[in-house]
Amino acid sequence: MLNIVDDVQGLLLMSDEAHFHLDSTVNKQNMRYWAPNNPKITIQQPLHSPKVTCWCGVGTFGIVGPFFFENETGVTETVNSARYVAMLQTYAIPELIRLGLDPTNLYFQQDGATAHTARNSMAFLRTEFMSVISRFGDIPWPPCSPDLSIPDFFLLGYLKQNVYMRRLRTLQELKEAIIEEVATIDRDLLQKVFGSFCKRLQECVDCNGGHLEDVIFKK
Repeated sequence: MLNIVDDVQGLLLMSDEAHFHLDSTVNKQNMRYWAPNNPKITIQQPLHSPKVTCWCGVGTFGIVGPFFFENETGVTETVNSARYVAMLQTYAIPELIRLGLDPTNLYFQQDGATAHTARNSMAFLRTEFMSVISRFGDIPWPPCSPDLSIPDFFLLGYLKQNVYMRRLRTLQELKEAIIEEVATIDRDLLQKVFGSFCKRLQECVDCNGGHLEDVIFKK
């Protein structure tokens, strides 16, 4: 990636999906309650919180998405290879074309989830994009790489932090909040994020594939 990143940066689409739960909050550190006596507080949470499954693609040219995996009645569906391919075919690729981009000139990055790397998924990606950066792809991608993947180290966490600050009561409000937050991300911010991506690639080489401590603990 370091050898080609300068040439492909404007042609790179990095993608992933994540669950957004209706009752979730973002905890930046372990929560502790200091008191001279045990407060005996019980906090109840539902075992299966309502959620949406949101997919996004991110490039220096903008954000593709969000796309929500759900059926005709709005019920969230599990992402499998058939639904993944259907999303790419009916949403992601038409959206790229709407943005004035030719998918056959783009590098498409994804993680190694089974739905992403199934035979039919990979076969479809190879016919629609110039190159696939993925497990089993044209350019291999490390299997555990949250410090390198832009959706992981920036986009999805950024969205959750902002979305969960709102008082949301329904899944529809949750989806609308995600859409609104995506719309606030401009190209200047994305350029900075991709600059961080390049630095992280070099840091990964410098630490021989170990933890990116200089990145993880940098504020």
